[in-house]
Amino acid sequence: MKLLLDAHALLWAVEDPARLSPKVRRRIELGATRVLVSIASIWELAIKESIGRLGTKRPLDVVLEDALALHGFEQLDIDVRHALRVAKLPALHGDPFDRMLVAQAIEERCTLVTRDRALDAYPVETLW
Repeated sequence: MKLLLDAHALLWAVEDPARLSPKVRRRIELGATRVLVSIASIWELAIKESIGRLGTKRPLDVVLEDALALHGFEQLDIDVRHALRVAKLPALHGDPFDRMLVAQAIEERCTLVTRDRALDAYPVETLW
């Protein structure tokens, strides 16, 4: 199984796992589960940090280091397939970062970990 974490799920997985649903925590803790972190989420979080709205106890680079090195999460780059898939998505959600995550989840055959119920309208499996 592959999970793709939305930005809030990434932060909570590293900084405050109790904020994740029990189902999400169990899936992340399974050794057979690959946990992916999109560059789109990192970009979104970097923007929030730059305007003082990240809300973490530690700087973003430290949080990401923990996510990738200590937790074993994998970085998912944005490629042409992902960008082209965005163009095929219905305009159900206005956030470009979330639309990219949906496109990546579809193309990479991942379950999208998000509490954003608006994303359920897309043809992608979500988990919360």
